[in-house]
Amino acid sequence: MLRNLTMAPKHFKFIILGSGQAAPPLANALTAAHGKGSTLIVEKAFIGGTCVNYGCTPTKTMISSGRVAYLSARGNDYGITTAVTEQGSVRGLVDMHKVRQRKRDIVTSFRGGNEGRLEKNGVVVKYGVGRFIGPRSVSVKDRDTQEEEEYTADTVFINTGCRPAEPGLPGVETVDAERVLDSTSIMELGEVPKKLIVVGAGYVGLEFGHLFKRLGAEVTAVGRGKQVLEREDEDIAEEMRKILVEDGIGLELGMDTVRLEAVDEGDMKIRLVYKPTSGGEEKSVLGSHILWSAGRVPNTDMLDADKAGVRIDGKGFVQCNEYLQTAADGVYVLGDVKGGPAFTHISYDDFRILKNNILSPSSPKLSTTDRMVPYTVYTDPQLGHIGLHEHEARKAYPNRNIKVAKMPMMWVARALETDETRGMMKAVVDSDTEEILGYTCLGIEGGEMMSMVQIAMMGKVGYSKLRDATFAHPTLAESLNNLWGSLE
Repeated sequence: MLRNLTMAPKHFKFIILGSGQAAPPLANALTAAHGKGSTLIVEKAFIGGTCVNYGCTPTKTMISSGRVAYLSARGNDYGITTAVTEQGSVRGLVDMHKVRQRKRDIVTSFRGGNEGRLEKNGVVVKYGVGRFIGPRSVSVKDRDTQEEEEYTADTVFINTGCRPAEPGLPGVETVDAERVLDSTSIMELGEVPKKLIVVGAGYVGLEFGHLFKRLGAEVTAVGRGKQVLEREDEDIAEEMRKILVEDGIGLELGMDTVRLEAVDEGDMKIRLVYKPTSGGEEKSVLGSHILWSAGRVPNTDMLDADKAGVRIDGKGFVQCNEYLQTAADGVYVLGDVKGGPAFTHISYDDFRILKNNILSPSSPKLSTTDRMVPYTVYTDPQLGHIGLHEHEARKAYPNRNIKVAKMPMMWVARALETDETRGMMKAVVDSDTEEILGYTCLGIEGGEMMSMVQIAMMGKVGYSKLRDATFAHPTLAESLNNLWGSLE
């Protein structure tokens, strides 16, 4: 039902479409500066976006449960007797309902905290789907009543995020839909799959594959690239591959998916057919469930962005400049919907940029140019990375004296003491200036180790300062004394 068009649209100083990681702090800051009731957030489902509801918070909560299962199965390695199956699995010890409920409880608490702060600060929240009907003018269909209401604003922010891509495989319609999972639905399973097929050998696929292997599932990952984690250097990817294989995950790399087939072979209900990207005969794998983790798509198809003068690229992402301004006057974009890098912390940094530029116009203007992009992959061990990979550094700086340092985690005392010695560290430097250009840690607490090096890079601290620093013993940090001994 459309609102009465004879009534004037309600006007706000600011409207934010979507409530991802950047939206709540931005709304709070704008409201603090311009008064309660000045800012409207339009949200389709839940405050907090992907991170709180479907991404970081729930996945890392479940991954923690997977690590407990892993350590339980390894108790004998530490001299602690535990009950495990002959295959080293802890399937019988995993209560998936409790794992799921723990995840739900934490998500609810995070979500409620965001909602509470917005309400306390006087931010207006409207639950529904928003779309542009003109420059800085939107129509919102109420989530409950389905009635539409029109709103205008001086400034509009697009923060609608992305969603998992749907499997576009022939035969998907023949398979039980409840067994075809994405990164959201897989976290609502009430039982551990007998055999999980993961399509995609990237960050999301490997995190979930590793998690469910830990919880007792048999797992096979099918990836199109010739290596896992295509963005990484070959040596890091190979080290990750060895860890996954050691943990019992099947890997089929360099493969194109062809079709899905419904089967009825006991617990196995799905057959995925695939073939080498270079050509060759078809192969197949059976599974009880399949996880489609081959990309995400931006939530712009419902925006009617052209009516506001906002430009969308060929992949559906909102186009913007380094100041997050779109082609439309007074319309900005934040988070994943503008394209990569698609990380929560980048979305939050978008908020920082716009808060400064809009609320402090007399201060130096901030932009996305040259900002650092750290990330952590929550396999176990973790993979943390900051700066340039070796292959990127050599391409970007052909005339600089690039050197590389590598060290296996087997050489780290703290890793030996905790019996967590898998993986390696790798640093890329300019040998003449000692500038650290990039760093990767595939190892225990790889994300935390990466963050230490990031701080050094932010402070323009040369690698010799880390080499010669006095770190507490025994800590993981002191490995930064020894890493540089292999520089070549």
